[in-house]
Amino acid sequence: MIKVAVFGYGTVGSGVVDVIDDNNELISKRIGDDICVKYILDIREFPGDRNESKIVHDVNVILDDPEVSIICETMGGTKFAYPYTKSALEKGKSVCTSNKELVAAYGPELLETAKANNCSYLFEASVGGGIPIIRPMNTSLAPEHIEKIIGILNGTTNYMLTKMAREGSNYDDVLKEAQDKGYAERNPEADVEGYDACRKIAILSSLMTGKTVNYENIYTEGITKLTAIDFEYAAKLDRSIKLLAIAEDRDGKLAAMVAPFMIGREHPLNGVNDVFNAIYVTGNKVDDVMFYGKGAGMLPTASAVVSDVVECARNMGRNISFAWSDEKAPLADFKDNERSFFVRIKQNAKDEAKEMFADAKEVEGVSGEYAFVTAKMSEREFDDKIVKLSDVINIIRIEE
Repeated sequence: MIKVAVFGYGTVGSGVVDVIDDNNELISKRIGDDICVKYILDIREFPGDRNESKIVHDVNVILDDPEVSIICETMGGTKFAYPYTKSALEKGKSVCTSNKELVAAYGPELLETAKANNCSYLFEASVGGGIPIIRPMNTSLAPEHIEKIIGILNGTTNYMLTKMAREGSNYDDVLKEAQDKGYAERNPEADVEGYDACRKIAILSSLMTGKTVNYENIYTEGITKLTAIDFEYAAKLDRSIKLLAIAEDRDGKLAAMVAPFMIGREHPLNGVNDVFNAIYVTGNKVDDVMFYGKGAGMLPTASAVVSDVVECARNMGRNISFAWSDEKAPLADFKDNERSFFVRIKQNAKDEAKEMFADAKEVEGVSGEYAFVTAKMSEREFDDKIVKLSDVINIIRIEE
């Protein structure tokens, strides 16, 4: 009998318990042994809950129980999740997590701790919710030199951008709707400022390079400056606006960033809408592959956690390794990236802009504005020019 404990009985944690209970016969058959949840760690009481008898408040009850071999960490944050996870791994208990913040901050250390104690630290659910991406990168794409990863990695912002594009809604209105539907937190900063997507691309970048990419070093912009008018312009250009997370190998250095981009209708990520996520991976031999699905939500994320439980159960007493060292990956300066830019300015600055960006393509604008798309240039060259231009309303990068 495989006995599992769950750290945190919130949305994902309760989903993990439901997946193991509801699909128990199927999971047990695929593992080759029976499986059950023995403990659930939470500071709260759950009177009347069907799993009330499994609730414990002391982590040591779980850590000191030799019957528990696999732990699902769904607490979030690092304050408690980090010491609890490390202690579990030191005791030879495998840990499966959905905690992107913990993986991004302590991934190499926890992977090394797991290796030293013949257990595993798995984190399929930390990127892309229910989309399989971590295991494919570690196994199916293991022979590949990954040249580029570009993804829509946050369901909340993708839902908001989809609503703004379809309905012409303003940012504040779609944010409130996302909060009312439970897609956005009361404090939505991690999503709308791009921090969530940044942590996820840092994890994927680390697996891509085999070295550590600190999310703090990745240039990140959110969606808070976008307005309904930006989407009117995008439609005129036959483009959509998406929050993209990009990691690219540039001559042995990693160029990574998170920002809103205009993409064309032919772009593979153009049709990814609502709360769906997608990750587009380019390898030097396999060429292009794409992973698509629900990037968040109780059951899709819980299913990804339990997929790791199955993997750990199949490899009991063995370490599932990852090529991810604590050596820092060399980073390229994102200002060397070359692309075109969509720019909105006030009408009175039109002549100034035409002189400064002589090769720009004018876009039919709204009253009182002048809009244009620049020729392809480096971020540095664009910054040097745009800082001299008065009355800039907004700027959106273009991804071809």
